[in-house]
Amino acid sequence: MGPACVASGQLSAAGVVETIAVKSRNPCCATLHLIVGQRGWRMNTVLRKMLFVDLIKGLKVTFRNQDPKEVITEQYPLQRPQVAERFRGAPRLNNNPDTNETLCISCDLCALACPENLIVVSSERNPNTRRKELTEFTYDLSRCMFCGLCEDACPVDALELTQDFEMANYSREGLVWNRETLEKGPQPNPYRR
Repeated sequence: MGPACVASGQLSAAGVVETIAVKSRNPCCATLHLIVGQRGWRMNTVLRKMLFVDLIKGLKVTFRNQDPKEVITEQYPLQRPQVAERFRGAPRLNNNPDTNETLCISCDLCALACPENLIVVSSERNPNTRRKELTEFTYDLSRCMFCGLCEDACPVDALELTQDFEMANYSREGLVWNRETLEKGPQPNPYRR
């Protein structure tokens, strides 16, 4: 009721206003209302708590969604999830399939493109061929954000981010991969029941 309304009525023993005659200047506001008093509201709250109405409503929603046809839980170690085609995971240093030599030409473009400066490329110049040969390649996975800039910068596609995602380790030293580890790729532990 607004400030222009005046109400009159009777209170019953239960605390409920039986009738309220509303006198107002506005004819829309002149209606009869049945208003629940304070005791009635408290009784309603107590009954709802005693009968666990909210709990039953919640369990109804839960059991409605427990249809076994719609279960989407993956049994992870035994069933491998499908990885998206564009997923960028563990890095790999590719080798030439014919000669089994690394494709890396030690240009150091991947290290320059990396925003985290986590790639270290070391090389020596071969006196016979006068070409740079890769001696050491270090990749720190603990700081990598898998952005793919190193992969894009490589002119000969020697560095590749694969779809392997199991790279967990117990120490940070295990997350610094050298050339041999990058050429082999991650070796996940086989899980058996």
